[in-house]
Formats: sequence, C-alpha cells, structure tokens
Amino acid sequence: MNEPSNKEVVSGITKSDLPVSIESGQSLYSKHEKVYPREVHGLFAALRVTGVFVLLGLYYIIPWLEWEGTQLVLFDLPNRKFHIFGIIFWPQDFFYLALLLIIAALSLFFFTALAGRLWCGYACPQTVWTEVFLWIERKVEGDRPRQMKLDKAPWTFDKLKIKATKHFIWVIFSLYTGLTFVGYFSPLRELAANAYSLNLGPWEWFWIIFYSVATYGNAGWLREQVCTYMCPYARFQSAMIDSDTLIISYDTARGESRGKRKKGEDPKNQGLGDCIDCTICVQVCPTGIDIRDGLQYDCIGCAACIDACDDVMEKVGYEKGLIRYTTENILNGSTAHFIRPRIVVYGIILLVIIVSTFYAISQREPLAMDVLRDRNSLYRETNEGWIENVYIIKVMNMENITRRYHLTVSGIEGLTIDMDRPEVEVPAGSVIEIPVRAKVNPDNLDKPSSAIQFKLQADHQQDLNISEEARFIGPR
Repeated sequence: MNEPSNKEVVSGITKSDLPVSIESGQSLYSKHEKVYPREVHGLFAALRVTGVFVLLGLYYIIPWLEWEGTQLVLFDLPNRKFHIFGIIFWPQDFFYLALLLIIAALSLFFFTALAGRLWCGYACPQTVWTEVFLWIERKVEGDRPRQMKLDKAPWTFDKLKIKATKHFIWVIFSLYTGLTFVGYFSPLRELAANAYSLNLGPWEWFWIIFYSVATYGNAGWLREQVCTYMCPYARFQSAMIDSDTLIISYDTARGESRGKRKKGEDPKNQGLGDCIDCTICVQVCPTGIDIRDGLQYDCIGCAACIDACDDVMEKVGYEKGLIRYTTENILNGSTAHFIRPRIVVYGIILLVIIVSTFYAISQREPLAMDVLRDRNSLYRETNEGWIENVYIIKVMNMENITRRYHLTVSGIEGLTIDMDRPEVEVPAGSVIEIPVRAKVNPDNLDKPSSAIQFKLQADHQQDLNISEEARFIGPR
C-alpha cells in the first residue's frame, strides 16, 4: 500500500487518525467536524445511484406486492410462518436460514478479497440511506459551499425555515422507512391503515419509532461516524485483502510532487507530478479523508474520488487514472494476479453452497408430519381383546392451497387405525393435530415393541406423500 506522506504511522494508523489527546494530552477525543461531501458525477457515481434506486426500490415496493392473496415477503412471527415469494417456510426450515447466512458471509469474503469494500461503497444500508439524506440536504440547503455558509451564518428566520424543512423531510422519510420495516413482519396494507387511524399495537409503535429514529440518526446525523467508529467491518477488512486485491489508490509515483501550475506549462520543468493539489478528491469523500495519504480504514470504497479526479484530469488535459482501482502489486511495478487461490477457493465454496441451497429448496416437500405417541400408557386392551396404542399425528401443509390427505399404517400384519374422520383436511399454511388409535390382534405381535410406518397421501397428487416411523408397544 502507499505509505502516508509526512505522517508518522502507529500500528497501521496514521497520526491524523488519532484523537488530539494522544499528542496534546489535553482532551480525550478530538471534536468532530461535519463533513460536507461535494456532489460528483461520473461512472461510479452513476453505479452508486443505480444501486440506491434498485435497493431502496426493492425495500419499499416488495411489502406492497402479493402472491396468491398473501404478501410477497412476510415474516409472520406470531404464527411462525415466513412467506417468501410464494413459499412458506416454517421454524423447521431454519436450516435454510443458516445456509443463507453462510452465503452472505462467504459473499462478503469473496468480494472483499476481489475488490475491497464493494459492500460498503454500493450496497450497505448505511451508505444507501445516507445517499438519500445527502440528496435531500442538497435539494433544500444547496450545494457544498452553500451548506457551509448556511451553517456558519447566524440564526435567522430564513435559516430556521430551511433547517426545519430539511429535518421535516428527513423525519417523514424516516417514519415511512420504519413503517416499511415493520411491514415485513405485519401485513403492510393493514399496518398502513392502522397507522393512518393511529390504531397500532404497542409493539408496532415501538418498532416503527425505533427504526425511524435509527434511520434519522444514522443517515442524518452520524453518517460517516457509523462507518468510522461503529462498524466492525472497517477493522477486520485488512484480514481479507492482500497485495492483489483491487483497491482505490492514488498513484504517488505519477502524482507527486503535487502543486499548482499554469495551464499549458510542462509540470516536469517545475518538478511537479500530475496532481494539481485541487483537493476535489477530499471534498467529494463522504468520510472526509484524503486518499492521497494512502489506504485508510475510513475509506468505504465508494470511488467518488475516482470520478472527481478523472474529471479534473480531463479538464487540465492529463491522462485519467491518477486515482483509480488498482492493486498494491501494480503500484509497486509487480505483476497482478487477479485469479489466485483465495479467490478460487471462496468462489468454488460459494457456488457449491448457492447451488445446493436452491436445489434443496426446489426439492423441498410441502408436507410434514410428526407422530407423537401417547406416553400416559404403554398400551391398552380393547373389549375385543386387541392391543391398542394411541398417537397424536401433527400434519403440516406448507402450500398455499387447502389439501386433503389419507392416512394409512403398516408394519404389522392386520394393523388398523381408528380416526374421528376418515380423511385429513388441512388448510393452506396450517398445522392440525389428529388423535389416532392403532390396534392389532395380539396374535400378530411377535415382540413387545415393533416398528410401524404411518403414511400420509395427498388426494389427486400421487407424488405428494410422506412417511414417518413410530413404535407400537404390546405386552411382554
């Protein structure tokens, strides 16, 4: 990595990253200064805006969509049902959630090893919502110079009106964000109607307000402080990158020595590099760092400095790429190795788990059955002298339509079952319990405990069936 210029490095952190108190001993922490990111345009800015529209679009639109009368994505915690794109998952399907979490972790490892903090720069919720709040701020208060001038100006009615307007829009947007979040756990159409009439339950009020305050505070006030001080990813990312990882870097060999120059003059005659020291790269940075000081943990990989520097280079007639995506080895003149063991291993494992997960979900049976034996008595003898065991059959229909099933039992010659109803009808996405009495002639029992099989067969669909083993207890 590029070494920080004119700064002492302490345990991989530049002196400018340390609180003032470490040098002066006067205060524990340096005072936070507000960062005013300058608006930037370019390829990576367009990608970032596209990511914001896609991700927020999905977040806000999905809860309003329905699939066969049910919300497209709904985590129904009271009923322990999770509706995801027409598939109902139950607590018994927790295995799939574990696989999805593993996929998310491996994806983070893979993309970080490949190209640094792509997640932070383009897809992290903190980045996405902060982009929206910054856009609102620019629309209300103006561009960077106007915002700085407004904050330094004394409080007047006009300033109060501008600030109140901005925060009012922030609050409304945050409340709608909180409402949408709760809408993933409580049907959003009903939730919105109840919110309009102020007829929500205490927990719904709590989570809407909690998530709204978190959005307002993190994206409106804390912003880069969340990335710098609160997010653990910034601290352990160094363990996932190497000298061949794509990172955003300033080309020191080409840019130094930096300095002002007159247009049309050859900077080499003045001992200058291509960097004109305009500080635009610093002004557009959402965390307020100077990328020319080398790779820092504060950098979220948004590439705003690349767009800004390329625009300046184009205006002064220099080649683009003074700040660019590159690797440490390339900067040092070595050969780049984009395909390397770490990337291959992460990629193969990730691909295998993704394919296996979707295959398992596609082959998942929409029917489950549990057989619980009555433990109050081992067995009992009927009036006809037969041996009888009692079971509770729990049938779970994981489809979106009502199903009717036939229950049979096998395993012992002459074994029959008595039920209150000859057929089992289970509504869509429901679980029912059925008491079942299995009985057999004691002459057919050759041992005190025998294995039997309960089989549930769906009507009009021969391939939809399930079997469950149980024990039949008889006299010794």
